[in-house]
Amino acid sequence: MTTLAATTVWSMIRAERAALADDLGALTADQWATPSLCDGLTVREVLAHLTAGASLDTVRWLAGVVRCRFDFDRQVAMRLAEQLGSGPADTLDRFRRVVPSTTKPPLPAVAMLGETVVHGEDIRRPLGIRRRYPVETVTAVAEYYRGTDLVVVAKGRIGGLRLAADDGPFTTGDGPLVTGATLALVMAMTGRAACCDELDGDGVGMLRRRAGMR
Repeated sequence: MTTLAATTVWSMIRAERAALADDLGALTADQWATPSLCDGLTVREVLAHLTAGASLDTVRWLAGVVRCRFDFDRQVAMRLAEQLGSGPADTLDRFRRVVPSTTKPPLPAVAMLGETVVHGEDIRRPLGIRRRYPVETVTAVAEYYRGTDLVVVAKGRIGGLRLAADDGPFTTGDGPLVTGATLALVMAMTGRAACCDELDGDGVGMLRRRAGMR
């Protein structure tokens, strides 16, 4: 595993945020209300969640945790609501303003890259929008998630499986094989069971069952 410089990771984050903002520039009101791949959230709400993450430093994050009595789901919902704005155009404008932001909660920068890529897909896929990600970007995200259960369970989902990308260098683990595009592997690792339809190998069934578990 190659550790990327923080400047490289932040450059990737800015590129992915900018690409997502551009993809959403012409959405209709109905499209903004489309259910995302995040249970219970519309695409507009997921975008507000991304804005919130790029607006919270460690001090504000900790203050919110205390205010919400260590209920992390409540903190997420509170910060999302702060960034929704008056309507979809305001939601998108708020997100555009944080494209260059390096503000983050107490997480590594690569975790913010993972959030941007995965939630970007949570938004794009229900809308039928496809992005061709740089292989270096999705590989960095896959490498991060294979070794952590921080924020989202990923490492725990792929235990006892061998994952191998067919579009890049990412491989990990031992056991029944799961192969496919790096992005599809990332989405399945982070609990998007429907993305297992894009994968092949003897381990897909096991990963699908695990992806459907919260």
